Amino acid sequence: MVYILQKADHNEGGDSMEESKSDDALYASELLPKESAGPVALSVRRAKQLISLYTMAQNPNMTHLKTSERVVLPPLWIRCDGSDPECTRWLGAEPLKAGNKITGINIYVVTCNGPTADKTCFANLEELKMAHKVKHHSSIVTTKGFAQYELIRAAAIEDTIVESESNISIDIIWNTVDKILQPPPLTAAATLNISLESGDPRSPVYPLYRELQFLLTLAEGLKTGVTEWPESLESKSAFELVQGFLTDLKKKLDIYCTSGNENGTENIKSDTAAVDSSMKSIFSERGGLDFAEQLWCKMRSVSSYQEVVECFTLIIKSLQHGEVQPWIHQGSSSLLSKLIKQSYHGKMKAVSLSGITPVQMLLEIGLDKMKKDYISFFIGQELATLTYLDYFISTSVDLQEQVHRVQKLHHMLEIMVSCTVLLQFKHENLFPLTQTCLKYYKENPLNEKHVFQLPIRPALVKKFYENDHPEIWKVDISSGHGQKEVKTTWQVSTSPPVEHMISNNTGLLCDSTVNGSTEERMYFITMTNCSQVHFT
Repeated sequence: MVYILQKADHNEGGDSMEESKSDDALYASELLPKESAGPVALSVRRAKQLISLYTMAQNPNMTHLKTSERVVLPPLWIRCDGSDPECTRWLGAEPLKAGNKITGINIYVVTCNGPTADKTCFANLEELKMAHKVKHHSSIVTTKGFAQYELIRAAAIEDTIVESESNISIDIIWNTVDKILQPPPLTAAATLNISLESGDPRSPVYPLYRELQFLLTLAEGLKTGVTEWPESLESKSAFELVQGFLTDLKKKLDIYCTSGNENGTENIKSDTAAVDSSMKSIFSERGGLDFAEQLWCKMRSVSSYQEVVECFTLIIKSLQHGEVQPWIHQGSSSLLSKLIKQSYHGKMKAVSLSGITPVQMLLEIGLDKMKKDYISFFIGQELATLTYLDYFISTSVDLQEQVHRVQKLHHMLEIMVSCTVLLQFKHENLFPLTQTCLKYYKENPLNEKHVFQLPIRPALVKKFYENDHPEIWKVDISSGHGQKEVKTTWQVSTSPPVEHMISNNTGLLCDSTVNGSTEERMYFITMTNCSQVHFT
């Protein structure tokens, strides 16, 4: 647990310790919209006073305070407004303990300046190390580097702008830093961070995403009783497509009955038209679609509830009269599949195509089809076994939960395909990433903002970042061991490193944005210094 101290609101008054504003000062907070609810910082002077009080309260030598029993308080961090010459943004105090006894306090000062593209403002590593040695009376220091690169921007398709929350980045950590902004060595430890939003039109699985959206529309309609039917992109209506589909089946059945053509059903299997051809290289078009799955492909273009009823009325009549004898996959539990199986014996139960039944029938065949699409990918690519996927395709839960789990499968598919397309990942990297995603989604609801992490070798993605600027680069300079370890951190970042700096500077940074990796990157420069106060 950590205490975070900040102002109660923008208009907090009654603090006699606060400095008054000078008449000619420009305060960035005044440029903010009044509805901004960002955290508000205290003045540096007030923060120092509060840190002092906190330290005194923890100091066992302060006997005049007459505290009967001292309790070790959680660490305290105070948001600062940067009003001092060093632009201090945080002051922190963290107790040092030996068992239940407090022995001292670590005092942290975090300063931040920028943004700037002027590299003459950057520190010199040797000077930083020397300053650390002098301050902490240490003869030996160690350095550790960290760099973060955005890969999704570096690998993006040129001249294509798509608004998305998706982000693929890499964090790289290494020991022994030689200079400021040193590129990370290939021997460094690296972690890939993947936060992916489904539905990018550039994705090879975008047609499947649109198919899933229609499935979600049906599920929402069942839940609320109101279905917002999408506009059809087909030149023919769904009823005409189903009518033509049944006519083709009748012809094939006639040919089979007169000539014994054993290839009739094989021709039906190959009539998929389910997945866009651009997906073939990654998400292979699945052959062997049964009657219900092909019917789903035709009925995805329905534009009204009445059209759904008309389509199923036509299908059921064809089954009742024996005009078609379609084949279906084993294991399907949809109402339509049950009717088809009954038609094999010439006995079909009556179905009332009213209320929610037609929409539910359509949702069921869509669920069955899409589950098989995802299973085909993960098993075909040897990324998962059927046993491990059982949770996601189970029919023992209600339809709404089944749809939710299919959404999870799609999100995982989007992640695998993006890593394959953008980063050229092979099976050796996709397999552990799949296992990470499967484990997460067995235990958590759908969350497209979740960051999935995968340890990788930097060499695997080096070509995507070697000519790019890092989003974050920092060096830790440390000395001492255990509780006596002290650290100095110098960092540059393309984004403000603290929340209250964002809210305090939003209006001032608008004209400072620099786009494109060919231009000089604008950086915020952050410095963290640590001092130790020992009580014993």
